[in-house]
Amino acid sequence: MTLLSTLREELGADAVLTDPDVTAAYSRDEMPLAPAGVPLAVVLPSDVAGVRATVRACAEAGVPIVPRGAGSGICGGANAIEGCVVLVTTKLDEILEIDADNRLAVVQPGVVNLHLRDAVAKHGLFYPPDPSSYDWCTIGGNLATNAGGLCCVKYGVTADSVLGLEVVLADGSLLRTGRRTVKGVAGYDLTKLFVGSEGTLGVITQATLALRPLPQAPGTLVAAFSSTRDAGAAVSRIVREGLVPSLMEIMDAATIAAVENHLNTDLGAGSRSGALLLCQSDAGGEVAHRELAALQQVCADAGAEMTHATEDLAEGNLLMQARRSVHYALAALGANMTDDVCVPRTRIADLIEGCERISEEVGLRIAVCGHAGDGNMHPTVVYDAAAEGEFDRARKAFDAILDLGLALGGTVTGEHGVGKFKQDWLEREIGPVGLRVHRQLKRALDPDGLFNPGSMFSLE
Repeated sequence: MTLLSTLREELGADAVLTDPDVTAAYSRDEMPLAPAGVPLAVVLPSDVAGVRATVRACAEAGVPIVPRGAGSGICGGANAIEGCVVLVTTKLDEILEIDADNRLAVVQPGVVNLHLRDAVAKHGLFYPPDPSSYDWCTIGGNLATNAGGLCCVKYGVTADSVLGLEVVLADGSLLRTGRRTVKGVAGYDLTKLFVGSEGTLGVITQATLALRPLPQAPGTLVAAFSSTRDAGAAVSRIVREGLVPSLMEIMDAATIAAVENHLNTDLGAGSRSGALLLCQSDAGGEVAHRELAALQQVCADAGAEMTHATEDLAEGNLLMQARRSVHYALAALGANMTDDVCVPRTRIADLIEGCERISEEVGLRIAVCGHAGDGNMHPTVVYDAAAEGEFDRARKAFDAILDLGLALGGTVTGEHGVGKFKQDWLEREIGPVGLRVHRQLKRALDPDGLFNPGSMFSLE
């Protein structure tokens, strides 16, 4: 019996897609520049048994498996390789349990991030990780990439909210990691091993997630600076003084201009502003009022040309719409490569100024925004895909930005992952010993190298 026949018998014919026009839509994520092959099939199991059957069948046939969620990633981590089976987890979309007393939820990987946030909010609870694509990305993809988001400065990344996992291993067996308790140190921390592994070690089929009390409606501060240096100084002082806003975002001049044009609005930054800082406090009441006032004073002392604080939720949401619209605003300008470097918070200004120099050198627009609270910046190189030589110049700029990030003591990815686009850079960052350990772990859990081969690093 062929692999396709086995899969149809185990999962049902409707769950095994082979039409090239259909499978093409599942062959890559949001990074069109990363390599992608033509899959043999796309399978959409509706339960854990279907995932296990798929893994076993592929293992027996020696066919690679590329796990995939909604495809919102931007590093090529979910891109198909030639002749693989793309295993899509979006039909495993149940919130299995919300335990309000213990502040946890048990969910399947196909649950959309926003749907989980809305569901737990009805119980007065909060699931913090909020990637920019939170209205359509899935928890499985968030787990696979250890996704972050705008609230990382106060609440951390996805791994900080994961208590335990259920994972299908390369032989089809089901591994359960972690716990439901607040504390627990029995054995190796296998949960953390799988979070951020980009589908290279197993297929996550369930997660136990820690929840927090639902925060108060946030107050919002916007501050405009004539230079990124002044904005960076404000970020450093905010951190040094122990202020912990629930959100702290930065946008450079190129980003401000793109967003204002896209939304046909004036952000109040002024035509000469070099950077915009957006902060929020969700502490509520008088505490939030004092926190916003302290943030406003720090920004003013650092040289802000304009500051405006509001505790009106609607006005705050309008200001935040500007930040969440950055991706679409830049996409409207042309093809783009979005980088994901994270640097020490004291080096944010150095990174942005370095990107300005790289922009001048390659002759392309580079817009920088990101999570100032944790130093995770997203420089975006905009180029004309139809213009001769612009792609090569864009890739040169992309690599120069990664090189700059490492030189500033940073990392080549803060939350998007390595995928099939940054393998060489991972090796540069972690070094030969680190790469050797990665390969040893991979071989121990996936001896035949069938889980998402070519993603993160090669086995050679």
